[in-house]
Amino acid sequence: MYQTILVPLDGSKRAEAILSHVVPIAQQNKAKVVFLKVEEEPLLLGRDEVIDIDKYHVMFENKKKNALSYLAAIQSRFRQQDLNADIRLVYGTVVKSILKAAEDADADLIAMASHGLSGLARVSYGSVAAGVLQAAELPILLIRSADDPETESRTKE
Repeated sequence: MYQTILVPLDGSKRAEAILSHVVPIAQQNKAKVVFLKVEEEPLLLGRDEVIDIDKYHVMFENKKKNALSYLAAIQSRFRQQDLNADIRLVYGTVVKSILKAAEDADADLIAMASHGLSGLARVSYGSVAAGVLQAAELPILLIRSADDPETESRTKE
């Protein structure tokens, strides 16, 4: 039924809560899993803004290296379970990038965890999940991830 599953991740344990749900689906369908990480657009300067471009390039490359390393580690875990897994790192707005990556990968399922952000329009799911739910034209597996104690302790301080 599913041949390609797109799994957007943001580097958090909360986002990774979807992984245990993806494994049996991928195994049962012999599906390829595509792990996606979306980073913000590269730097856009204001009219009179000046930056140290060399320092910016170093920071950008480090961030890119860290993101690819993170994705490769997740990919490796899936490959150890004999699952076909690929990785993609893209730059742009999160919802649009997820939808574009799903189209580019010819995905027939988007599987993601919601962080459950607050707000009237996001009572049951986070704003990224809400955007994907509203705009996607393919099935979505959405779970609400449990609270991350590390994140919670930082927000209380």
